[in-house]
Amino acid sequence: MSIQLLKGKRGIIFGALDENSIAWKVAEKAHENGAKIVLTNAPIALRMGEIFKLGEKLNAEVIPADITQVDDLENLFQESMKILGGKIDFVLHSVGMSPNVRKGLHYANLDYNYMNKTLDVSAISLHKVLQVAYQMDAMNEWGSVVALSYIAAQRTYSSYSDMAQAKAMLESIARSFGYHYGKKCKVRVNTISQSPTVTTAGTGVGGFKSFYAYANCMSPLGNASSDECADYCVVMFSDLTRKVTMQNLFHDGGYSTMGISDTLIQSCFTCQGECFDDLEQKEKILGLKKK
Repeated sequence: MSIQLLKGKRGIIFGALDENSIAWKVAEKAHENGAKIVLTNAPIALRMGEIFKLGEKLNAEVIPADITQVDDLENLFQESMKILGGKIDFVLHSVGMSPNVRKGLHYANLDYNYMNKTLDVSAISLHKVLQVAYQMDAMNEWGSVVALSYIAAQRTYSSYSDMAQAKAMLESIARSFGYHYGKKCKVRVNTISQSPTVTTAGTGVGGFKSFYAYANCMSPLGNASSDECADYCVVMFSDLTRKVTMQNLFHDGGYSTMGISDTLIQSCFTCQGECFDDLEQKEKILGLKKK
């Protein structure tokens, strides 16, 4: 049963692609908690048609907008304020895409035009959303903007490629713009670093199954689901977190502070010494005889 944390609030949700999307779950939870929302995605994503089913379910308008185009964003905020009847209280940025990852290019052989596209769609777009809202005075005081990130912003995940740079930039933009928006009208800007999650975008990254299993074994609470992430987003949109801003908030069951876990040692990882170059050291540590 909903406790109506967002009753009377107005929001814009970027990135609801299908029912596996975190943004989809956030839209449903925001609606359950009393919010009125507008859904938006790129025109190419809208052609899949799934988002219109969500809009019908939630009685929410769907407005096409290319998140990299300022004109589209200006129209989005203007139309959203008309539809919802006032300024915006919360925004979810759940958008990320890498042509380099999609085409399977190795990190040491990236296409730089593709990399620029990765950064524009996945990170710089957050600055554009914030700048448009800031200049249009489109958000209410104590509003909240949340962008979804991943721990590859801080640590190396070999197949995450240039999305790691995008997430690092995303988090930096949230900190920098969070200061200015907070000073102007107390709008909060945060990122949530989510567990590996089974979404259309997430499963497109090479090695995703290994990411997911490893994080689940390492986390004392296990991986956070998309539904649980949506609950966290609702709390971040609510008045309960008015003084939380410019933060990267890990929502990962404790994974981000782990080194190694009993589960990993006992069940998930059995070292046979494949990584040892020094055969004498291999025999000493593992008790395996040199061949």
